[in-house]
Amino acid sequence: MTRRAIALLLDLDGVLRRWDAQARLAADLECRHDLPAGTLAALAFDPQRLAPAVTGQLPDQVWRLGIARALVPMCGEAAAAVVADWSESAGEVDTNVLALVRDVRRSGAPVVLVSNGTTRLELDLVRLGLHEEVDAVVSSARLGAAKPDGRIYAAAAAAAGATAGRCLFVDDSVAYVRGAAEFGLAAHRYRGAADLRGQLVRRGLLERSGEAAPTQE
Repeated sequence: MTRRAIALLLDLDGVLRRWDAQARLAADLECRHDLPAGTLAALAFDPQRLAPAVTGQLPDQVWRLGIARALVPMCGEAAAAVVADWSESAGEVDTNVLALVRDVRRSGAPVVLVSNGTTRLELDLVRLGLHEEVDAVVSSARLGAAKPDGRIYAAAAAAAGATAGRCLFVDDSVAYVRGAAEFGLAAHRYRGAADLRGQLVRRGLLERSGEAAPTQE
């Protein structure tokens, strides 16, 4: 029998936040500046460049400055403006997932965001109106450890006030879900809002009607 979860640990990017508009903007910027498709993502998310930013070793603005510097050989003086335009968006909230978050919180179960984010994460959450939609945020940049490091899972469970085995962790990354499961969390790979609703029902965080489940154990 599946053990009932009493807390939801939720990834941000690719789950509650989407970057569809920024992806279109990146493609447009690359086209306008004769850059190969995928250049911005390749530079920004290169592990050697990204890792220091998501573990708090570099501030967000220094990470973005590094992207601009790497672009200079390809687009010259326009590099800084390209990165500034690319950086403007804070993404978009997936309203279907947000509705589920609200349902879970209405039950009294805590929802904790667990994000491999830069030091800009908190500002982005305010811009998106998400800062009051969850009970806690565990940011890799503030913790100094990023998924799939066990320390971030431990911090998330602690923020939820629950043991690892009573937390449901949801992420769109196979590696991060695997790391969470190895840590001892109930872990599920995100495949869309409808699938997530099913998992929340299965784990006892929502009733089948979609209404909040009772908090009694």
